[in-house]
Amino acid sequence: MKALFVLALLGMREVAAVTHSLTYIVTTVTGMKEFPEYSEVINVDGQEFVYYNCSLRKIIPKNAWIEENFDPDFWKLETERNINNHQLIKGEIHTVMQRLNQSDGSHIYQWMYGIEMDDETNKIDGFEIHAYDGNDYLYFDLKTENFIAAAPQAVITKNNRNNKAMIDYRKNIFANFFPELLKKYVNYGRSYLMRTELPSVSLLRKTPSSPISCHATGFYPKEAELFWRKDGEEIHEYVDKGEILPNNDGTFQMSTDLRFLSDSYEEWPKYECVFHLSGVKEDMITKLDKINIRTNKGTSEFPTTVFIIIAVVVGGFVAAGAAGVIFWKRRNTAPDSSSAEDPNPKKESSEEQEMMIYN
Repeated sequence: MKALFVLALLGMREVAAVTHSLTYIVTTVTGMKEFPEYSEVINVDGQEFVYYNCSLRKIIPKNAWIEENFDPDFWKLETERNINNHQLIKGEIHTVMQRLNQSDGSHIYQWMYGIEMDDETNKIDGFEIHAYDGNDYLYFDLKTENFIAAAPQAVITKNNRNNKAMIDYRKNIFANFFPELLKKYVNYGRSYLMRTELPSVSLLRKTPSSPISCHATGFYPKEAELFWRKDGEEIHEYVDKGEILPNNDGTFQMSTDLRFLSDSYEEWPKYECVFHLSGVKEDMITKLDKINIRTNKGTSEFPTTVFIIIAVVVGGFVAAGAAGVIFWKRRNTAPDSSSAEDPNPKKESSEEQEMMIYN
């Protein structure tokens, strides 16, 4: 049964300020012949910008506007940067393996860094996170201007990188280089990155006793809200909000669940799900009606349909491009392991200390 959508003009509602982001996701693998040894994905505003892997030895643009705005020198320099970083991170994964007394096997080293920038205030939030085999390893805290070890084996790396030259380099990259780069990318791709797409909204329920999920998918940009109202007032009790997740086509999805104390249908007309997209005045309103609910367990009162679960998890994981591996991202990482003893002390070379290479 097709859901009924009602558009209504509502008053001003606070939504998170529009932000732009630039994110690099680098993946190095060993012992996995089915994957490239080294790959990098660059995302702009959550959209895949370019892709590189060592098998191709070339940067692949992922959208037409990217090819149109960059000259051959850009592609050449980006390729050379990745060739250099490949060698550095290849050494890094072998260093970590030695510290863990691993001589072979399949392992993954991932490195994610970049910035988020407020479109109005230009406030910058920078991040750099390293992970090994799906666990936090090392990260750079821009607020304290220090590397922090998230595992005992990373203590030597942390100590080597916490020097003035390395910290000053990071500060300059995050404060100056990345913001200018991001502004240029956003300007070039404005018609694509600043577009507006409204979603389709569905009411989903696994079983007649499960929470009712309001699911919006296919919207852009990601600055959006999805919430439940009763008698025209937003409600928070018995409501579980989900995170905004990416779709494969560059749009986003999100859900919010409503838990009922009873299935008293007389109360249902008082409820409605509201989707609000930043920059769009008219909200999408979906009235709670049992004929609109899709479920995977049919009864005489509920139409039988397939309840779709979108298996894309971003709050804890980030898809690492075409490599198809998982990055375990925890922005609130465990306390520094400075006091822990490194099982295999080893002084890093200056090359292994410097991993963020730009021409």
